[in-house]
Amino acid sequence: MLQRNDHIIEISRDDYLGNKINLADYRGKKVLLSFFRWASCPFCNLRIRQLIVQYPEFVKNKIEIIALFAATGGEISKYAGKQNAPFPIIPDTELDLYAKYGIKESFSGMVKVLLKPVELFKVMKSGFFNVKTIHKKAILPMDFLICEDQLIYRAYYGKDYGDHIPIAEVLAWKNERM
Repeated sequence: MLQRNDHIIEISRDDYLGNKINLADYRGKKVLLSFFRWASCPFCNLRIRQLIVQYPEFVKNKIEIIALFAATGGEISKYAGKQNAPFPIIPDTELDLYAKYGIKESFSGMVKVLLKPVELFKVMKSGFFNVKTIHKKAILPMDFLICEDQLIYRAYYGKDYGDHIPIAEVLAWKNERM
């Protein structure tokens, strides 16, 4: 597992739209690097929507966003891509970047989120609900706050399918230093 002050692991991939994304190109910028489950995951799509809605605040606070999905580019287009995120979304079907960043799987992560009625209600109401990801690997989300010098400021390993670092915490990070 990666932790504070660790160097990032380079990412050099095409996003689902075919744009080349190199994490090294973000040197000098703060970055929220978010790893999601599958492109059809309703909790993931709800989080993508939240990031899109808050995107003007990220821009204002000079924080870039890069998202990754354990999915193909086609699956991303069909699900998460429909939201037209203003930030890159990278497919990682082989999960090699997930493994390098410390992927965790947990069937109990699915059970834990099912025991959160408020979260379930949000997903049901969001229009993203489906059961397509239940049969797939029980990947838990991960978020990394990466400083301008490309060291990890915060590593956040989710405990359930909908557990991401709070957006308010990311936005508050704008003035903090290592």
